[in-house]
Amino acid sequence: MLSPDPERTKGKPNPVDIHVGRRIRMRRVRMDMPQAALADAIGVTFQQVQKYEKGSNRVGASRLQQIADALEVSASYFFDDMPGELKVNGGRDSGAKANPHPEVMEFVSSDEGIALIRAFIRIRDEKVRTRMISLVKALAEEGRQ
Repeated sequence: MLSPDPERTKGKPNPVDIHVGRRIRMRRVRMDMPQAALADAIGVTFQQVQKYEKGSNRVGASRLQQIADALEVSASYFFDDMPGELKVNGGRDSGAKANPHPEVMEFVSSDEGIALIRAFIRIRDEKVRTRMISLVKALAEEGRQ
């Protein structure tokens, strides 16, 4: 008999389930799709979609394919950028793009993160964008003191 997953026995969602849930939410929000619309498309309640997005309920393979179809991505999309991800050749990713830290993934999938990113990408003037970054860094540094 298999031993229980230690991440699940502590009452905390498994990190893979959290990652998949965040990717579901990021894609759904990017498409401006309400949770209820995704729920209708895959035949579940919006509360179930909330649980998937939080990682508190695991998404089965067939359900993940339904979600992928509804969100117009491949099922593999939900596993992209997974921290500590192993490549097919068995080695770690040695490319220039580093996997984001969990707090970065949490931020970019939050309401505030999405709002900030959407507003920031609408700023066309590169100098203004650079000044905005400097402002945010200064505010963050001031908050540490």
